[in-house]
This record gives sequence, structure tokens and C-alpha cells, in this order.
Amino acid sequence: MDWKRLVEFALLGSSDLEQYAILLVRVSIGLFFAISGGNKLFVAGGTKPVYETLVQAKVPFPRQTAYFVAGVEFVCGFLVAVGFLSSPACAALLIDMIVATVTEAIATLPKGLSHLSWLDDLLYLPEVLYVLFFIWLICSGPRKFSVDSWLAGQLLN
Repeated sequence: MDWKRLVEFALLGSSDLEQYAILLVRVSIGLFFAISGGNKLFVAGGTKPVYETLVQAKVPFPRQTAYFVAGVEFVCGFLVAVGFLSSPACAALLIDMIVATVTEAIATLPKGLSHLSWLDDLLYLPEVLYVLFFIWLICSGPRKFSVDSWLAGQLLN
């Protein structure tokens, strides 16, 4: 066994494997948002929970905004999954998740927590995790297995 490579992998990871990790996260999170947005758009009553949340948060034009949010999730989720215009799509979903965190998710946190416990609960929210994933995907790019990679190869060579 090559102990040096094992220690190097344990301490530094593997840039050779990184593209596969990015692919897994990109496709998974993209499919999640595409399916979620599709269910909101194409299933009867799918936008109702979004609409009710927007009304409660006093967001202007809640019905139109609910359809807009569902459309963003559907279209941008698909784009992220296939890796086409992935950074702008991630940015749109990042904004979507920040708004969801501020308008709904933070309100679900228990009241009267210490600052440290509140931060712990905040970081446990799925929306916050999605925000972190989108920041990572914007910074890393979609990598090799994406339409963006193929397109960049065609345009930049």
C-alpha cells in the first residue's frame, strides 16, 4: 500500500476526484430544484404553500411571485443539473434560497435561544445548506461533465 498517497488523500483530498464530487452535488441539487419547481408549477395546488408563505411575509404580488419562484426553481434547477449557464442559474437559486431563509425558515427557529444555539439551528436549515452549495458551485464551476465545459471548449479554442 502506498502510505504517502493515502496520507496525502486523507489530508488534502484528491483534485482528480473533485470533478466527480462536483458532478454529484450539481446533478443532485439541480434535480431536486427542477422536480420541486415542477411540482409547484404542474401539480394542482402546487403553488398554494408558496403563495401562503409570501402572503404571510407581506411580499408584493404574491400569486405572481409564487409562479415566478416555482419557474426559477424549475428552469434553473434543470440548468444546474445539465451544467448549462450553471453559474447564473446557481446565482438565481442562491437568491431564491436567501429569500426563503429570510421570509420563512428563520421564523421556524425557536425563540429565546442563546446566540450560539440560534446559530446552530440556523446552520441546520436546509436552505442555508443550499446557499453554501450554490456558493461552492459558482466558485468551482460545473467542471468537465457539463454543457458549459463543452461550450467553453468550443468557444475558447
